[in-house]
Amino acid sequence: MWHEERRSRIVTLLKDGARASTSTIAAELGVSRETVRRDLLTLEAEGLLQRVHGGAIAPRDAGEAPFERRRRQRWREKLAIGRAAARLIEAGMIVFVDAGTTTLAFAETLEARRDIRVVTNSIGVAQRLGDRAILLGGAVTSDVPATFGELTLSEIDRFMADLTFISPVAVHPEDGAMNYALHEAEVARAMIRRSRRLVVLADRSKLDVKSRVTVCKPSEINVLVTDGKPSHCVAEAVISA
Repeated sequence: MWHEERRSRIVTLLKDGARASTSTIAAELGVSRETVRRDLLTLEAEGLLQRVHGGAIAPRDAGEAPFERRRRQRWREKLAIGRAAARLIEAGMIVFVDAGTTTLAFAETLEARRDIRVVTNSIGVAQRLGDRAILLGGAVTSDVPATFGELTLSEIDRFMADLTFISPVAVHPEDGAMNYALHEAEVARAMIRRSRRLVVLADRSKLDVKSRVTVCKPSEINVLVTDGKPSHCVAEAVISA
């Protein structure tokens, strides 16, 4: 099992305030307790859990708002960002699109395009685009309508895309694009590795803030599409929506 997949499963075990012992996690994942201890140290450093005697618990924070609530927030702004981003896609291109509320709005602006191919882990994006979309396999989560996990990551490696479009929950001038959940960041990272250019979609509420897991550094972002004005340089180019 890959270390990213293993750590993602540990975070899942600790959802909703759960507590798990080192022995329980080791048995669940089929690895040694020493391996689990190293993973717990890494995940605690990333703010994804809190180590306690004999195991770990979920971090003490309010968590991320439900997906449907986030989808309704700033929808008009997200559509404007989507329309601006859509102009970057040329006929015949293959693009990656990750799962998020802004990429869902982005997909709506692509419904008239018949000359592109979209590879995505977002169930909503795939439903909107129909036969122009390839939905990556994987495990479906209850919080975000999308696929994640080892199968999703391995399927991404089958493609080489012209562009990757991601919608992180935060864009920070030092830490770059960030997501709340480790498994979401893993998928975005894999897409970035298998494409030629990266486009980040973020409304102004996501600028100059931090989240829990880094997806990529500012130097990796080729284009930022936003309705706001970043306080610092966070991309090679910024497109205003």
